[in-house]
Amino acid sequence: MSGSDRLLGAGQETPTLATLRRQGVRLAPQDGSGVEAGQTVVYSTAIEADNPDLSRARALGLRTLHRSAALAALAEGHTLIAVTGTCGKSSVTALLGHLLAACGRDPFVVNGAEAPEWDAGGARVGSVRPSADAHGLMVAEADESDKSLLALAPTHVIVTNASGDHFPKAEAEALFRAFKAKATGVVIDTSGEPPEPPPAGTGWEARFAWRGLDWTLPMPGAHNVANAKAALAMALALGCDAENLRRALAGFRGIRRRLERVGTRDGACVVDDYAHNPEKLAAAWRTLAAAFPEGVLGVWRPHGYAPLRKMLADLAATFNAVVRPCDRLLLLPVYDAGGTADRAINSADLLARLTCPAEAVGDLDAAFARLATAARPGVALATLGARDPGLPALARRLAGLPWGAQA
Repeated sequence: MSGSDRLLGAGQETPTLATLRRQGVRLAPQDGSGVEAGQTVVYSTAIEADNPDLSRARALGLRTLHRSAALAALAEGHTLIAVTGTCGKSSVTALLGHLLAACGRDPFVVNGAEAPEWDAGGARVGSVRPSADAHGLMVAEADESDKSLLALAPTHVIVTNASGDHFPKAEAEALFRAFKAKATGVVIDTSGEPPEPPPAGTGWEARFAWRGLDWTLPMPGAHNVANAKAALAMALALGCDAENLRRALAGFRGIRRRLERVGTRDGACVVDDYAHNPEKLAAAWRTLAAAFPEGVLGVWRPHGYAPLRKMLADLAATFNAVVRPCDRLLLLPVYDAGGTADRAINSADLLARLTCPAEAVGDLDAAFARLATAARPGVALATLGARDPGLPALARRLAGLPWGAQA
């Protein structure tokens, strides 16, 4: 087994890459050097047509396969439960996998984020839960960003929500309708439900009443309650016992980069989150604000120039609505992966629209210095954003952990 990553070409290595190496995966930079005769090359929509690995594969006449087709092939023979939606897919996938496992169903799970309970103490990447049942349940996150989810043939489907992110809301809704039509079994669609009210609970938990029972989720936030309800609804529909599910939910350990408590610094709680669009940023910031009334200091990096341009007005409105006078938003430059992106709109354009407490920071070192200086008991230091591996690394640096160490 082999693979490539463009970070390797830049001399960077993440904990995930290090774990793959320990598992025996041969890794190479994306310069074509890792592509050999006899291989099948799996790629995603994020990989450009002129990528050196793809060019090398075509020159050798190798089979190339989009990741959605590879996932569909992996699902053959299983009863597939596909989880999709604009937000919450990874959390619901992990929750459902955890619940089904606790009820003895031994699901095979493929997720877009890592669950600490599935990483075997760091021995493997926790975004996959292996199963001994070659023809049992499979839970998979179905990516809507490029509409490739339509390559899947699900038996059961969960749709978490629908909003404008990669394309307009109406287009997302039409996509999810088409996907639901492919299901032959249970469909759980929470996209049209009203927002969850703030849950009860103290500290880092949420308590809620649902279907005549009291539930405890060891994660805060109304959005996480909504995620839990979607996963629970599917588990109940598949015959799981409610009392077993109550115990299982109370023992859920969360997933990486979804309000992940990394550690502390001078009494402040360090939290890392993948939030990168207005809905996710609003949910994360409001949850942190409720848990830390004394203040939230969050650093956020836009994950691309095109997304920033598209979401500029909505991002400004979101930050202006959720960042309180006692909070502070630190805005990093746009994450630049190279290529031919239009760089006319940048973080300074967003900062100019903000009326909330906000300031620009030039790089991750500057962000570290600003956050470290502000650390004190009762506040949260949050690293927010997608794509940039430096953000979770910054969180661990703040918490005094080596890059790769898990909380």
